[in-house]
Amino acid sequence: MNKLWLGAIAATVSCASTAQAQLASTGLGAYPSRPIRLVVGFAAGGATDLSARIVAQKLSENLGQQVVVDNRPGASSNLASDIVAKSTPDGHTLLLANATVAMPSLFAKLPFDVQRDLTPVSLAGYGPLALVVHPSLAAKNLKELIALAKAKPDALSYGSAGVGSFLHLATALFEHLSQSKVLHVPYKGGAPAAVAVLTGEVQMAFASIAAVLPHAQQNRLRVIGVSSIKRSSALPDAPTLHEAGLTGYDANSWYGMFAPAAAARPIIAKLGTETVKALAVADVKARLTSQGVEPATGGVDEFSKYLKAEIPKWAVVIKAAGIPPQ
Repeated sequence: MNKLWLGAIAATVSCASTAQAQLASTGLGAYPSRPIRLVVGFAAGGATDLSARIVAQKLSENLGQQVVVDNRPGASSNLASDIVAKSTPDGHTLLLANATVAMPSLFAKLPFDVQRDLTPVSLAGYGPLALVVHPSLAAKNLKELIALAKAKPDALSYGSAGVGSFLHLATALFEHLSQSKVLHVPYKGGAPAAVAVLTGEVQMAFASIAAVLPHAQQNRLRVIGVSSIKRSSALPDAPTLHEAGLTGYDANSWYGMFAPAAAARPIIAKLGTETVKALAVADVKARLTSQGVEPATGGVDEFSKYLKAEIPKWAVVIKAAGIPPQ
Protein backbone atom coordinates (compact mmCIF):
# COMPACT_ATOMS: atom_id res chain seq x y z
CA MET A 1 0.00 0.00 0.00
CA ASN A 2 1.62 3.33 -1.01
CA LYS A 3 1.93 6.46 1.08
CA LEU A 4 -0.85 8.23 -0.85
CA TRP A 5 -3.38 5.53 0.06
CA LEU A 6 -2.19 5.47 3.68
CA GLY A 7 -2.62 9.22 3.87
CA ALA A 8 -6.15 9.04 2.45
CA ILE A 9 -7.14 6.33 4.92
CA ALA A 10 -5.67 8.30 7.81
CA ALA A 11 -7.59 11.43 6.77
CA THR A 12 -10.86 9.47 6.56
CA VAL A 13 -10.32 7.93 9.99
CA SER A 14 -9.44 11.36 11.40
CA CYS A 15 -12.66 12.95 10.00
CA ALA A 16 -14.79 10.12 11.33
CA SER A 17 -13.11 10.38 14.73
CA THR A 18 -13.67 14.14 14.81
CA ALA A 19 -17.37 13.76 13.95
CA GLN A 20 -17.80 11.05 16.56
CA ALA A 21 -15.95 13.16 19.13
CA GLN A 22 -18.34 16.04 18.47
CA LEU A 23 -21.30 13.75 19.03
CA ALA A 24 -19.73 12.27 22.13
CA SER A 25 -19.16 15.76 23.53
CA THR A 26 -22.92 16.28 23.53
CA GLY A 27 -23.31 13.42 25.99
CA LEU A 28 -25.41 11.50 23.47
CA GLY A 29 -22.74 9.05 22.33
CA ALA A 30 -23.03 7.39 18.93
CA TYR A 31 -25.90 8.65 16.79
CA PRO A 32 -28.31 7.20 15.99
CA SER A 33 -28.27 4.63 18.77
CA ARG A 34 -31.79 3.30 18.17
CA PRO A 35 -34.62 3.58 15.60
CA ILE A 36 -35.68 7.10 14.60
CA ARG A 37 -39.33 8.15 14.76
CA LEU A 38 -40.38 10.35 11.83
CA VAL A 39 -43.69 11.99 12.75
CA VAL A 40 -46.05 12.99 9.91
CA GLY A 41 -49.13 15.13 10.53
CA PHE A 42 -51.22 13.51 7.82
CA ALA A 43 -52.84 10.13 7.23
CA ALA A 44 -51.06 7.41 5.28
CA GLY A 45 -51.27 7.65 1.50
CA GLY A 46 -51.09 11.40 0.99
CA ALA A 47 -48.23 13.31 -0.63
CA THR A 48 -46.57 14.25 2.68
CA ASP A 49 -46.75 10.68 3.96
CA LEU A 50 -45.43 9.20 0.71
CA SER A 51 -42.53 11.68 0.64
CA ALA A 52 -41.70 10.77 4.23
CA ARG A 53 -41.69 7.04 3.50
CA ILE A 54 -39.50 7.37 0.41
CA VAL A 55 -36.90 9.41 2.29
CA ALA A 56 -37.17 7.26 5.45
CA GLN A 57 -36.35 4.08 3.56
CA LYS A 58 -33.09 5.47 2.19
CA LEU A 59 -32.16 7.16 5.48
CA SER A 60 -32.59 3.82 7.24
CA GLU A 61 -29.97 2.36 4.93
CA ASN A 62 -27.60 5.33 5.31
CA LEU A 63 -27.85 5.68 9.09
CA GLY A 64 -27.86 2.00 9.99
CA GLN A 65 -31.00 2.39 12.09
CA GLN A 66 -34.63 2.04 11.09
CA VAL A 67 -36.45 5.32 10.40
CA VAL A 68 -40.09 4.60 11.26
CA VAL A 69 -42.91 6.83 9.96
CA ASP A 70 -45.49 7.65 12.65
CA ASN A 71 -48.69 9.17 11.24
CA ARG A 72 -50.31 11.61 13.67
CA PRO A 73 -53.00 13.49 11.73
CA GLY A 74 -55.01 16.21 13.42
CA ALA A 75 -55.37 19.97 13.90
CA SER A 76 -54.19 20.75 10.36
CA SER A 77 -50.92 18.87 11.06
CA ASN A 78 -50.20 20.99 14.14
CA LEU A 79 -50.59 17.98 16.43
CA ALA A 80 -47.56 16.29 14.86
CA SER A 81 -45.52 19.48 14.98
CA ASP A 82 -46.30 19.93 18.67
CA ILE A 83 -45.32 16.33 19.44
CA VAL A 84 -41.87 16.84 17.91
CA ALA A 85 -41.41 20.33 19.35
CA LYS A 86 -41.91 18.92 22.86
CA SER A 87 -39.97 15.66 22.35
CA THR A 88 -36.57 14.82 23.81
CA PRO A 89 -34.06 16.67 21.57
CA ASP A 90 -31.75 13.71 20.97
CA GLY A 91 -32.35 13.39 17.22
CA HIS A 92 -34.47 10.26 17.55
CA THR A 93 -37.80 12.08 17.04
CA LEU A 94 -38.15 14.10 13.84
CA LEU A 95 -40.93 15.79 11.88
CA LEU A 96 -41.71 15.61 8.18
CA ALA A 97 -43.96 18.61 7.57
CA ASN A 98 -45.39 20.38 4.56
CA ALA A 99 -45.76 24.09 3.81
CA THR A 100 -48.57 24.52 6.37
CA VAL A 101 -45.99 24.64 9.15
CA ALA A 102 -44.74 27.95 7.68
CA MET A 103 -48.21 29.53 7.98
CA PRO A 104 -48.72 30.12 11.71
CA SER A 105 -50.82 33.20 10.95
CA LEU A 106 -53.58 30.84 9.75
CA PHE A 107 -54.19 29.86 13.36
CA ALA A 108 -55.46 31.92 16.29
CA LYS A 109 -53.32 30.01 18.78
CA LEU A 110 -50.64 27.36 18.47
CA PRO A 111 -49.03 25.33 21.28
CA PHE A 112 -45.62 25.72 19.65
CA ASP A 113 -43.61 28.29 17.70
CA VAL A 114 -42.04 26.87 14.56
CA GLN A 115 -39.07 29.25 14.66
CA ARG A 116 -38.47 28.87 18.40
CA ASP A 117 -39.29 25.21 19.02
CA LEU A 118 -38.26 23.47 15.79
CA THR A 119 -35.07 23.58 13.75
CA PRO A 120 -34.84 22.90 9.99
CA VAL A 121 -32.91 19.78 8.96
CA SER A 122 -33.47 19.56 5.21
CA LEU A 123 -36.03 20.09 2.52
CA ALA A 124 -37.15 16.82 0.98
CA GLY A 125 -38.92 18.17 -2.08
CA TYR A 126 -41.21 20.70 -3.70
CA GLY A 127 -44.75 20.04 -4.84
CA PRO A 128 -45.49 22.52 -7.64
CA LEU A 129 -49.07 23.10 -8.70
CA ALA A 130 -50.59 23.69 -12.11
CA LEU A 131 -52.86 26.66 -12.74
CA VAL A 132 -55.57 25.27 -15.00
CA VAL A 133 -58.62 26.78 -16.68
CA HIS A 134 -61.62 25.36 -18.51
CA PRO A 135 -60.91 25.19 -22.28
CA SER A 136 -63.92 27.42 -23.01
CA LEU A 137 -62.34 30.34 -21.15
CA ALA A 138 -61.06 33.07 -23.47
CA ALA A 139 -57.60 33.06 -21.94
CA LYS A 140 -54.80 31.19 -23.64
CA ASN A 141 -52.01 32.42 -21.37
CA LEU A 142 -51.31 34.16 -18.07
CA LYS A 143 -51.44 37.69 -19.48
CA GLU A 144 -54.91 37.09 -20.93
CA LEU A 145 -56.14 35.43 -17.74
CA ILE A 146 -55.04 38.36 -15.58
CA ALA A 147 -56.65 40.79 -18.03
CA LEU A 148 -59.97 38.91 -17.74
CA ALA A 149 -59.75 38.83 -13.95
CA LYS A 150 -58.97 42.54 -13.68
CA ALA A 151 -61.62 43.60 -16.18
CA LYS A 152 -64.46 42.18 -14.08
CA PRO A 153 -63.53 41.51 -10.43
CA ASP A 154 -65.15 38.31 -9.07
CA ALA A 155 -66.58 37.43 -12.49
CA LEU A 156 -64.18 34.51 -12.70
CA SER A 157 -64.45 31.81 -10.05
CA TYR A 158 -61.89 29.35 -8.77
CA GLY A 159 -62.05 26.14 -6.79
CA SER A 160 -59.95 25.21 -3.77
CA ALA A 161 -59.70 22.51 -1.14
CA GLY A 162 -61.28 24.82 1.45
CA VAL A 163 -60.61 28.07 3.28
CA GLY A 164 -56.98 28.25 4.33
CA SER A 165 -55.96 25.28 2.17
CA PHE A 166 -52.77 25.56 0.15
CA LEU A 167 -54.82 25.72 -3.06
CA HIS A 168 -56.70 28.70 -1.60
CA LEU A 169 -53.46 30.41 -0.61
CA ALA A 170 -51.85 29.75 -4.00
CA THR A 171 -54.73 31.65 -5.63
CA ALA A 172 -54.59 34.36 -2.96
CA LEU A 173 -50.93 34.89 -3.89
CA PHE A 174 -51.96 35.06 -7.55
CA GLU A 175 -54.52 37.76 -6.68
CA HIS A 176 -52.05 39.65 -4.50
CA LEU A 177 -49.30 39.82 -7.12
CA SER A 178 -51.60 40.44 -10.11
CA GLN A 179 -53.81 42.91 -8.24
CA SER A 180 -56.88 41.03 -9.42
CA LYS A 181 -59.94 39.55 -7.72
CA VAL A 182 -61.52 36.18 -8.45
CA LEU A 183 -64.40 34.50 -6.65
CA HIS A 184 -63.47 31.74 -4.20
CA VAL A 185 -65.54 28.54 -4.28
CA PRO A 186 -64.27 26.12 -1.59
CA TYR A 187 -64.69 22.36 -1.97
CA LYS A 188 -64.01 19.42 0.34
CA GLY A 189 -60.63 18.62 -1.17
CA GLY A 190 -58.41 19.25 -4.16
CA ALA A 191 -59.95 16.49 -6.29
CA PRO A 192 -63.50 17.95 -6.23
CA ALA A 193 -62.05 21.39 -7.00
CA ALA A 194 -60.27 20.01 -10.08
CA VAL A 195 -63.45 18.24 -11.18
CA ALA A 196 -65.31 21.55 -10.87
CA VAL A 197 -62.99 23.07 -13.48
CA LEU A 198 -63.46 20.05 -15.72
CA THR A 199 -67.24 20.44 -15.63
CA GLY A 200 -67.12 24.22 -15.99
CA GLU A 201 -68.64 24.81 -12.55
CA VAL A 202 -65.70 27.14 -11.90
CA GLN A 203 -63.35 28.61 -14.48
CA MET A 204 -59.96 28.07 -12.87
CA ALA A 205 -58.03 26.39 -10.06
CA PHE A 206 -54.61 25.50 -8.82
CA ALA A 207 -54.27 21.73 -8.62
CA SER A 208 -51.65 19.03 -8.21
CA ILE A 209 -49.91 18.29 -11.49
CA ALA A 210 -50.48 14.55 -11.10
CA ALA A 211 -54.24 15.13 -10.79
CA VAL A 212 -54.65 17.31 -13.88
CA LEU A 213 -51.97 16.05 -16.25
CA PRO A 214 -54.12 13.35 -17.94
CA HIS A 215 -56.93 15.87 -18.52
CA ALA A 216 -54.51 18.46 -19.91
CA GLN A 217 -53.10 15.87 -22.32
CA GLN A 218 -56.65 15.23 -23.57
CA ASN A 219 -57.33 19.00 -23.90
CA ARG A 220 -60.04 18.82 -21.25
CA LEU A 221 -58.11 21.40 -19.21
CA ARG A 222 -55.77 24.17 -20.29
CA VAL A 223 -52.58 24.63 -18.31
CA ILE A 224 -51.73 28.31 -17.89
CA GLY A 225 -48.53 27.69 -15.95
CA VAL A 226 -46.93 26.06 -12.94
CA SER A 227 -46.53 27.56 -9.50
CA SER A 228 -42.81 26.98 -8.87
CA ILE A 229 -39.88 29.22 -9.77
CA LYS A 230 -38.35 26.40 -11.80
CA ARG A 231 -40.26 24.45 -14.45
CA SER A 232 -41.76 21.12 -13.49
CA SER A 233 -40.17 17.96 -14.86
CA ALA A 234 -43.70 16.57 -15.26
CA LEU A 235 -44.80 19.59 -17.35
CA PRO A 236 -41.57 20.82 -18.95
CA ASP A 237 -43.34 22.77 -21.70
CA ALA A 238 -45.51 24.75 -19.29
CA PRO A 239 -44.02 28.09 -18.24
CA THR A 240 -43.77 29.06 -14.61
CA LEU A 241 -46.04 31.93 -13.62
CA HIS A 242 -42.90 33.81 -12.63
CA GLU A 243 -41.40 33.60 -16.12
CA ALA A 244 -44.80 34.23 -17.76
CA GLY A 245 -44.97 37.66 -16.15
CA LEU A 246 -46.10 37.27 -12.54
CA THR A 247 -42.69 38.19 -11.13
CA GLY A 248 -41.83 36.55 -7.84
CA TYR A 249 -44.70 34.08 -7.90
CA ASP A 250 -43.65 30.94 -6.02
CA ALA A 251 -46.17 28.63 -4.34
CA ASN A 252 -44.78 25.21 -3.59
CA SER A 253 -46.39 22.67 -1.32
CA TRP A 254 -42.95 21.74 -0.05
CA TYR A 255 -41.96 18.93 2.30
CA GLY A 256 -39.23 19.32 4.89
CA MET A 257 -37.67 17.64 7.90
CA PHE A 258 -37.41 19.27 11.33
CA ALA A 259 -35.93 18.35 14.70
CA PRO A 260 -36.58 19.85 18.15
CA ALA A 261 -34.81 23.20 18.45
CA ALA A 262 -32.51 22.04 21.26
CA ALA A 263 -31.07 19.11 19.28
CA ALA A 264 -27.28 19.11 19.13
CA ARG A 265 -25.79 20.86 16.07
CA PRO A 266 -23.62 17.87 15.05
CA ILE A 267 -26.75 15.70 14.95
CA ILE A 268 -28.65 18.27 12.87
CA ALA A 269 -25.69 18.53 10.49
CA LYS A 270 -25.45 14.74 10.14
CA LEU A 271 -29.17 14.39 9.47
CA GLY A 272 -29.05 17.18 6.90
CA THR A 273 -26.09 15.65 5.10
CA GLU A 274 -27.58 12.16 5.06
CA THR A 275 -30.94 13.46 3.80
CA VAL A 276 -29.24 15.28 0.93
CA LYS A 277 -27.36 12.07 0.07
CA ALA A 278 -30.63 10.12 0.11
CA LEU A 279 -32.32 12.64 -2.19
CA ALA A 280 -29.48 12.37 -4.71
CA VAL A 281 -30.04 8.64 -5.28
CA ALA A 282 -31.63 7.90 -8.66
CA ASP A 283 -34.42 5.62 -7.43
CA VAL A 284 -35.37 8.12 -4.69
CA LYS A 285 -35.56 10.90 -7.28
CA ALA A 286 -37.66 8.72 -9.57
CA ARG A 287 -40.09 7.71 -6.81
CA LEU A 288 -40.56 11.31 -5.63
CA THR A 289 -41.01 12.61 -9.17
CA SER A 290 -43.65 9.94 -9.84
CA GLN A 291 -45.64 11.47 -6.95
CA GLY A 292 -45.38 14.98 -8.43
CA VAL A 293 -42.61 16.00 -6.02
CA GLU A 294 -39.44 17.69 -7.27
CA PRO A 295 -36.55 16.44 -5.08
CA ALA A 296 -34.66 19.11 -3.13
CA THR A 297 -30.87 19.40 -3.25
CA GLY A 298 -29.91 21.37 -0.14
CA GLY A 299 -29.56 20.62 3.55
CA VAL A 300 -29.74 22.66 6.73
CA ASP A 301 -28.62 26.02 5.34
CA GLU A 302 -30.89 25.95 2.27
CA PHE A 303 -33.93 24.93 4.31
CA SER A 304 -33.25 27.53 7.03
CA LYS A 305 -33.03 30.30 4.46
CA TYR A 306 -36.13 29.09 2.63
CA LEU A 307 -38.24 28.81 5.81
CA LYS A 308 -37.17 32.27 6.95
CA ALA A 309 -38.59 33.72 3.72
CA GLU A 310 -41.74 31.57 3.60
CA ILE A 311 -43.23 32.59 6.97
CA PRO A 312 -43.48 36.37 6.35
CA LYS A 313 -44.47 35.84 2.70
CA TRP A 314 -47.53 33.80 3.58
CA ALA A 315 -48.41 36.07 6.50
CA VAL A 316 -48.75 38.95 4.01
CA VAL A 317 -50.85 36.84 1.62
CA ILE A 318 -53.16 35.58 4.40
CA LYS A 319 -53.73 39.13 5.65
CA ALA A 320 -54.34 40.50 2.14
CA ALA A 321 -56.85 37.72 1.45
CA GLY A 322 -58.72 38.46 4.68
CA ILE A 323 -58.53 34.85 5.87
CA PRO A 324 -59.53 34.81 9.54
CA PRO A 325 -57.35 32.77 11.93
CA GLN A 326 -58.88 29.39 12.63
